[in-house]
Amino acid sequence: MYAEFYQLSGLPFQLTPDPKFFFGSAGHTRAMAHLTYGLHQGEGFIIVTGDVGAGKTTIVDLLLSRLDKSSHVATKIVSTQLAADDMLRMVAVGFGVYEESIEKAGLLRRIEHFVTTNFRAGKRSLLIVDEAQNLSIGALEELRMLSNFSVGGTAPLQSFLLGQPQFRGVLANPALEQLRQRITASYHLGPMTEPETQAYIQHRLKTVGWKDDPLLSDSFFAAVFNHTAGVPRRINTLCSRVLLFGYLEQQHAIGHEIVDQVAEELKAELGRVVDESSAPFPAADTGSLPDLCARVAALERSVSRHARAIRRAIEIVAALAPGKS
Repeated sequence: MYAEFYQLSGLPFQLTPDPKFFFGSAGHTRAMAHLTYGLHQGEGFIIVTGDVGAGKTTIVDLLLSRLDKSSHVATKIVSTQLAADDMLRMVAVGFGVYEESIEKAGLLRRIEHFVTTNFRAGKRSLLIVDEAQNLSIGALEELRMLSNFSVGGTAPLQSFLLGQPQFRGVLANPALEQLRQRITASYHLGPMTEPETQAYIQHRLKTVGWKDDPLLSDSFFAAVFNHTAGVPRRINTLCSRVLLFGYLEQQHAIGHEIVDQVAEELKAELGRVVDESSAPFPAADTGSLPDLCARVAALERSVSRHARAIRRAIEIVAALAPGKS
């Protein structure tokens, strides 16, 4: 709804990773350089860690979008708490060679046949594992064993492991010494600076045709950084809600006051008030009565605004229904 109001060609702050919105901050550019270097090495493991929403998946998706599909075959696994055998099954499913009745040895042969056949045909196989911090030591060891595949002394399979910061602690386990020796590139992606946050917001808006509507003040960008600490996904969440607010309130100029109000509403929705909603009585550390009242008021404003947005969407759908002029 707000995209049409502000004459944008699309949603600039969608949460789904999209390579077309890639912004080359200093950290993201260095991460891309490490990935590109590791890919050109043609073997071993490439590790990218970072906080939730830092942009790890977007970087890898951008790298894959630039690959020559005639020379690469890639599959992505989003890991949960996978055991060793489950990891092999997921890899086999990803490469399209899984069969339920086959035992572990058969799965290994199928995966090896797939990657070696592709390699002889001039194609390298890439395995991307997201949320790698959830993998067990056994699952990581199975991935290391897959890296043993060889064709004429060259590895036909290369793996990318993306994880949250705690994954670095997992990799430090003494049992993973052999895996660590096969890491060809590793990078930790941190948050953006305040100037980068402003440039990131402007970049995403310009990607969908923004022409200074809404007009964003300098205080707007400072407030967004203060509330998000420069983490891309947090920025997207906050800015999307701010633009929805602007649409509902018919605002064509947005400053820090609106950002602060929307951020407070998000905090009321996702913070202690929501977290403690299952308790029969407020917890002892809920805060002062004025603080609690302020949070409740922010939550009420947010609910009201959502209701207005839903009513507006219903009106639009009704106007487009068959038989309407």
